[in-house]
Amino acid sequence: MLGLKLPTDPRWVNLAEKSLEDILTDHAYCEQKAATSCISLIQQFPDKEKLVEELAPIVTEEWGHFRMVLKELSKRDLKLGRQRKDEYVNELLKFQKKGGSREERLLERLLICALIEARSCERFRLLSLHIAEEDLKEFYHKFMIAEASHYRLFIDLAKLYSDEETVKKRWQEYLDHEVEIMDNLELRGDRMH
Repeated sequence: MLGLKLPTDPRWVNLAEKSLEDILTDHAYCEQKAATSCISLIQQFPDKEKLVEELAPIVTEEWGHFRMVLKELSKRDLKLGRQRKDEYVNELLKFQKKGGSREERLLERLLICALIEARSCERFRLLSLHIAEEDLKEFYHKFMIAEASHYRLFIDLAKLYSDEETVKKRWQEYLDHEVEIMDNLELRGDRMH
């Protein structure tokens, strides 16, 4: 469904389990950044009524997810650590086309958001299936469902504001590039991406 061309190395879940405080911290900041990205899109494209209408509730949902992760940290007597550089996202941003029309810049932003949500969904799915602790399986299952719907929303908005053929072509370019990113990133259990 997600179209990702390279699955996450299955060893990632084992590494994440060993770094639970770190993975929860990184997850919390990912949720915070997702809310911020939606706010930024609304601020930059207030004339795109459907975008504003669809993303406004996502801001609330993502912030709620941030709070859920904070609660999980607290429940486990773990601390929210410092935010770390997200190498995965930074590599995606380097691939983003610079300049172009306002509509082309919107397309780039929407596709990057879609890809981040798709990879997050895939990782949450792995955690929901393979992490040892039953409570965490359920916890991550909820996030997997949310990320899948967000991925779909960003793709649908891209198709709404750009022609479908352009979206399809550029999406494939992003998927191909993401394979290179995943191949070159160190497998780390303290990062969601």
